[in-house]
Amino acid sequence: MGGTRNQSIYKKLFYSLNSIDIATQSLFGSKQASVFPALTLIVVTEGQGWVEAEEGRYPLEKGTGFLFEAGSMNRIQAVEHGLSYYRLCFEIILTGEHKHISVNKLPKEGMLRPGHVSCRPFAQCILMLESIHKSCRSAEDIEWFAGHSRFQELLLLIMRANPAVPDTEDDREAVQRSIQHMQEHFNETMNVDHLAEIAGISRGRYTQLFKEQTGQIPLEYLNGLRIERAQQQLLLTKNRLHDIALAVGYSNEYYFNRRFKGTVGVTPGQYRSLHQEGVRIFAPFLEDYLLALGITPVAQYTHPKWGKQDYLGLHEVPVFDISSGDWQELSRYSPELIMLDDGFQRWHLEESRLVAPLFKLPFHQEDWRATLRSAAAIFGRTGRVQEVIDNYEQQALTAKRILSRSVRGQTVAFLRISSSGVKLYGCDELGYTGGVLHRDLGLQPHPLVRQLSRGQKLVSLTSEALSQLTADHLFITFDRQAGEGRELLDTALWRSLPAVQSRCVYEVDFMAWMNYGVLSHQRKIEDVLRVLA
Repeated sequence: MGGTRNQSIYKKLFYSLNSIDIATQSLFGSKQASVFPALTLIVVTEGQGWVEAEEGRYPLEKGTGFLFEAGSMNRIQAVEHGLSYYRLCFEIILTGEHKHISVNKLPKEGMLRPGHVSCRPFAQCILMLESIHKSCRSAEDIEWFAGHSRFQELLLLIMRANPAVPDTEDDREAVQRSIQHMQEHFNETMNVDHLAEIAGISRGRYTQLFKEQTGQIPLEYLNGLRIERAQQQLLLTKNRLHDIALAVGYSNEYYFNRRFKGTVGVTPGQYRSLHQEGVRIFAPFLEDYLLALGITPVAQYTHPKWGKQDYLGLHEVPVFDISSGDWQELSRYSPELIMLDDGFQRWHLEESRLVAPLFKLPFHQEDWRATLRSAAAIFGRTGRVQEVIDNYEQQALTAKRILSRSVRGQTVAFLRISSSGVKLYGCDELGYTGGVLHRDLGLQPHPLVRQLSRGQKLVSLTSEALSQLTADHLFITFDRQAGEGRELLDTALWRSLPAVQSRCVYEVDFMAWMNYGVLSHQRKIEDVLRVLA
């Protein structure tokens, strides 16, 4: 219910009640989504359930409610013992000089906001609701007026129970601490009250801030963590289902099976069978690892600005635009398993679960060997992993010997250029390039690289810092997603760099170099040898 108080608004804003009724719903009631024609407040009087609004799913229980704007999609569902609630429809009257208008949207700066609300003190709320309901059913004008007056009192009570408190950096950090606690202790028993206590925030405000930061309510997020870990254990181990259920925090196998199927779409046993040889897989951003293991995906990802990973040579494999959200198009390729890495949230790829079960691969970024081993365990290709690693290390060792003679004492740096600026990649075996250029190939980083990056994957360069980059050799790539920024190459600053003047600047393929896969790293070695050997 956040917001910033604006006195000029409240002097010209009134709430007008249109109707009030009592609704009951059983476990087997309709689950169809519906649209409220007006601003609607529901207040739960008995039972439990949940409401699924456009922005997510929220729990409903006695003493809580939910405020919907007109036109918003919703679905209210009871759990085992049913659900009873008051439903109040109303509109807002905004008045100005010599005119007034009726609206069904809540002002952004108002004290009421759509979403989950706490109805405290609950006993007082119930008395008001009963009185409003009785008055509005009366044929007497004075009773009708009394009902509307009490409606204003009810809204005042709710506003006070859900004060407009501005977000603070401390609150957001506190929620992040609780999220870290969930990630580290996902298999332990916990509830929203406990998590709010860890954050030091009231339960209602904690749930609101959590939803704003993650897009989910706390227990949904916790269930997602547990199911994700269960998926990994199902495909990466041979542990019994009962043991996996206990390990990820479910007290019994039956409940685990139900939650797993509800989230993933198949039972744990069916999911485990997906690792069998010949499974049809779509693995955006992970195709490099599949090909290294001898597995061809049913489709490869492409991006409208970056394009596709041409360096992989998947010329006969159809492409899927990851930014489109067109899951019907993806379903044409009939994937049986969709494997994702840590970047899936950026592209909303979790929605692809509509097409096939998902698997979030334990992704170790710079440690591509660990990621490769995880992928191999899923598809029964563990015997091939060491061969792939040995081939890479032999290629790197041979290249290192050649480069030690051809570029002895010379320094290198790697730049990622776009319209938004220049980024310098670090040298401490972090990021896409450090491990290959400086560890595996033994190339000496320019002193400015070590000075500025200090353990970071990459840093933004100011014009002054760029002017001090006197490396003998520069590798560069252009980020088309952020606008290439090639105009930099025509500036006096760029032309003044020693590597530019000596024509030792080498443009490399963005998709091949901005990747952690072993085939990507092999391509980097080939590119370096081509210009420096």
